[in-house]
Amino acid sequence: MTIRAGQDADAAHYIRLIGDAWAEFPGVVFDVDAELPELHHLASWFEGQGGRVWLAEGPDGVPQGMVGVRPHGSDQAWEICRMYVDKAARGTGLAHRLLDQAENHAREQGAERLILWTDTRFAGAHKFYEKRGFVRQGAIRILDDLSKSLEFRYAKPLSGLVVDILDAAAATSVELRLTEILMACVEDGAFVSFLKPLAKHEAQAYWRRISGEVAAGDRILLAAWHEGRIAGTVQLRLSTPQNQRHRAEIEKLLVHPSAQRLGIGRHLLQRAEQSAQRLGRKLLTLDTRAGDKAEPLYRALGWTETGRVPGYVMDETGRVFDTLFFHKTLPV
Repeated sequence: MTIRAGQDADAAHYIRLIGDAWAEFPGVVFDVDAELPELHHLASWFEGQGGRVWLAEGPDGVPQGMVGVRPHGSDQAWEICRMYVDKAARGTGLAHRLLDQAENHAREQGAERLILWTDTRFAGAHKFYEKRGFVRQGAIRILDDLSKSLEFRYAKPLSGLVVDILDAAAATSVELRLTEILMACVEDGAFVSFLKPLAKHEAQAYWRRISGEVAAGDRILLAAWHEGRIAGTVQLRLSTPQNQRHRAEIEKLLVHPSAQRLGIGRHLLQRAEQSAQRLGRKLLTLDTRAGDKAEPLYRALGWTETGRVPGYVMDETGRVFDTLFFHKTLPV
């Protein structure tokens, strides 16, 4: 595949790629002249907004994919638009290459985050964007078009290290990525309630439960993006007894093994502490296996060791380990 800049003369290719994709879904009306006249001069349309469009051509010179990107508003956000891949080229990595092209261009132009809108019917596209670190945000958008479209909004930070709190919709949309992170951490030897080898369905069921608790307001879920990819997470459990509503528990501080030693764990923990403080929680607690990678981090950030329980946890071989309990009092 060769990715090249799109031209106005490629109008027939844009129309074919989009029309074929929309035809896969019942009820989606594709009327270029009535609703998408810009497809007749798409390169100029994007350039007029400060953006770009690209086509991916196969060895025979026939375009098999497209993507565009343009500035969005004045807050350093850029929007991914018009991303379509021919059905025969899906699963080949072409979609990743196209999105890389658009993301890299936006980053070079100073974009700090990306957004996109996708039809609620396009389930395959949702999984792809979620795999690339995008999360659902906000309400569903209703379009006054011939297809009576409803659209999800997706977004992600594009560069640097960013930690955000995820709402219920976002928590659901990151379940697959967090499943990957949890499985990788367990395989790497992390003691986080699971034994290796951790089955994928078991990890997915765990995150599905966590998403439900986020929706119920019983838990805060934070995610860390590093250079546009979700690399870590931590939780703040708020569902404490009535006489302990002044405290919360830090749980599941996880950083993918490939992204460790980049300060992600420290940033996650600090943001979790800040979140707890804003919610009026004055006392935080957590526990960790004695000698775990995170132990020095807790001590460095001012956590106090409360006690040690011998043989509290065991690994997959039956060997037992001590667990350390820590607490931290937050400023009022």
